[in-house]
Parts: sequence; structure tokens; C-alpha cells
Amino acid sequence: MDKDNISKLLRYIAIFGNILFCFWITYNGINEGFKGTIYQKISYITLILLLLVNTILIYRRK
Repeated sequence: MDKDNISKLLRYIAIFGNILFCFWITYNGINEGFKGTIYQKISYITLILLLLVNTILIYRRK
């Protein structure tokens, strides 16, 4: 396999993993009724935002 193809494959795997992890965090929040302390809610929102920004940056990289 060419190095460029491996790079693209790893990029798409990282994007898929980030999106899947965001869905998993959201599912767990829905399942628990979004209960938790304010610090937990802030950390979950921050984690999701960081993963989404990471996904966008990986996708836009040439």
C-alpha cells in the first residue's frame, strides 16, 4: 500500500472514531437524563467540542 493511501485511511479512521465517540458521549447523557454536576456537564460539552474541532481539522488537512 502506498504511504499516501495509508495516510488517508488513518485520517478517515480518526474522523470516524471521533464522531463515534461524540455519539457515544451523547447517548450516555441521554440515557442518564443529562444528570450530573455543572463541572461534569461542562467537561462533556468541552470534550465533544474538542473532538468536533479535531475532526474538522483532520478533514481539512491536505
